[in-house]
Formats: sequence, C-alpha cells, structure tokens
Amino acid sequence: MSLFLEFSLVGLASGGIYVLAALSFVIVFKATNVFNFATGEMMMLGAYLFLLFDIQLGLGWGAGLLAALVGSALLAIIAERIVLRPLIGRPHIVLVMVTFGLASVFRGFAGLIWGPNVRQLTELLPRTPLFLGNILIPGKLAWGFLAAGLISGAFIVYYRFSRAGTAIRATSTDQVTAESLGINIRMVFAMSWGFAGVLAAASGIIAGSVNGVTPQLGLVALNVLAVVMLAGMTSVGGVVVAGLFIGWVETIVGAYLGAAWQSFIPYLIVLLVMIVKPTGLFGEQRVERI
Repeated sequence: MSLFLEFSLVGLASGGIYVLAALSFVIVFKATNVFNFATGEMMMLGAYLFLLFDIQLGLGWGAGLLAALVGSALLAIIAERIVLRPLIGRPHIVLVMVTFGLASVFRGFAGLIWGPNVRQLTELLPRTPLFLGNILIPGKLAWGFLAAGLISGAFIVYYRFSRAGTAIRATSTDQVTAESLGINIRMVFAMSWGFAGVLAAASGIIAGSVNGVTPQLGLVALNVLAVVMLAGMTSVGGVVVAGLFIGWVETIVGAYLGAAWQSFIPYLIVLLVMIVKPTGLFGEQRVERI
C-alpha cells in the first residue's frame, strides 16, 4: 500500500507541470479560438532562454529567470503579431497548421543554436528527497510541484479577478460584443499569447530543472494535449483536475503495467470520455451561428 501511495504522490507531482503547460494551451484557445500546437516548443525555448541568460551570459539564476520569462512572453507576442494576426478570419485548420509550422521552426532553431545533446540547467530545485512517513518523493519533483502549483494558483486568481482576465473571458464569450463594449480585441489576443509564453516557459524551466533540456523537450506537450482534451479546451479550472489525474494515471500505469501501456492509456481514457462528452469533463457547449 505504501508503494502505491508513493507512486500516486509522484504522479500527482508530475501532473503539476502538466497543469502549467495546459493553462498555456487554454488561455490562447479561450481568447483567440486557436489551438496552439507550438506550446511544447514554447516550453522548450523558455528553458533554453533560462540557460542562455543564467549560464551562458552569466546573469545569475534570478536575473536569468526573469529575463527568460520576459523573453518568452515577447517571443509569443511577436509570433502572434507577425504570423497569426494576418490570418484572422481564415479557416481554423489554417491557423492550426501555422502553429505546427511555428513548432518546427522553434525546434529547428533550438537545435541549431544549442545542439541535440542534453543541457543541464542551474539546480533551482533542491535534490533532498521529501519523506512522508515511509513514502519518499524525489526532491526536485516535490519542489517542482510546489512551484508549478504556486504559479498556476497565482495565474488563476489573476485571471479570475483582474481586468485583464475579465477582458479575456469577455472576448472568449463573444468577440463582437466585447469589442462593442470597448475591449481592444487585438490587445487581448497579444496579451493572451504573452501569458501563454510565460506559463509555457515556467513549465519548461521546471521540467528542464528536473530532467535537463533538449530540443525534444516540447514532446511533453503530447501528454499535455491529453490533459486539455480531458478537461475541455475552455476550462481554466478544469485543467488543474485533469492535469493531476493524467499525471497520476501515467505513473500508476507505468509502474504496474510498464512503459508500453503508459504511452497510450491516458489517450484511451480521453477517447472514452469524449465519446460520452465531446466537450470534455469541464468544457463549455458552444453554439456557432452561421
């Protein structure tokens, strides 16, 4: 029983990182109706920017962390402004394919600059394991979960109670009405991408601090995709529950059934849920008039 509890806590801790990246997915989709398949690569670039500013440029971890988050937000805003904004009004599939293209560009750029090998980041997270009775949780994973939880909680509170969050929610509900009420829709689009860049970079830095960073770090987003689909692509609060659940399922299945099962069981669960509830567990039913 203690082994099951240990695996469960490790899985929940892993799910915390998924929550951050899933919030990056959801905030862009809510504001712009664009499903951003470049989220994983935004995670990866955030980790590399931290490596650049902290170690390669010698700014130190504090200034390096701040510079990486700001740089990630600016890169996301630039991508929205130059690549995606000119495509407003085009079919959604066009925008989706453009985000696929962005992901490939980001991955290729990282490979050219930093190479394919694993790079280790500054150890922001303590290695000392956490003991809960007889249960051991790796220190980096435990502190990574705490950091991800604090960032996710702060963002959700800001999203719920700030004027910026209100503008994003209004735009998500009805862009025409929001604009008629004086909300700058284009500013909301840029702001949502900026938030997405920060959230993705934070999750990438935490993941990179645990396992190192390579250009393939963005593949973590494949697991995050299961989180977003399970929660429903419009639910900010729902991704918290779904992220923790997917992290737990992956770890339990991997521990007891092996890695071969671990790679597809979360998607099987998502598939079964969406057959019954296509909008996900917490998603909104949207009606579009044409």
